[in-house]
Amino acid sequence: MELNKIQEEVANFNTIRGWEKDTRFIKDFLLNMCEEVGEAWSLIKWIDFEDQKKIFVEHKAEFKDFVGDQLFLILKVAWLLDINSEEALKETLAEYETRFPVEKMKEFKHGNPLAGGIDNKK
Repeated sequence: MELNKIQEEVANFNTIRGWEKDTRFIKDFLLNMCEEVGEAWSLIKWIDFEDQKKIFVEHKAEFKDFVGDQLFLILKVAWLLDINSEEALKETLAEYETRFPVEKMKEFKHGNPLAGGIDNKK
């Protein structure tokens, strides 16, 4: 993976602007992430699935921007907290392998037990 290299680029972007490692603002970055989710959600809220598919195509640039913004903010938080983003992602993927076994997911289709899915989270 190249995720740690990209995390270094995010760190450099912040450092050269004088935005030093200051964890006091993590709450603001988390709020910013929520705001970005809200912007993406506002494009598809209350719209049926068929219309959502059209919107995903028509507004692909906006969703691409959303993904970029979220990745930047996630990697910034990782940098601020000295979290190795590659290691974190690999650990999460390993956990998901256990929580969402392939054959069960093919049968249940999703991981929400409250809606009839399966999640082996302990």
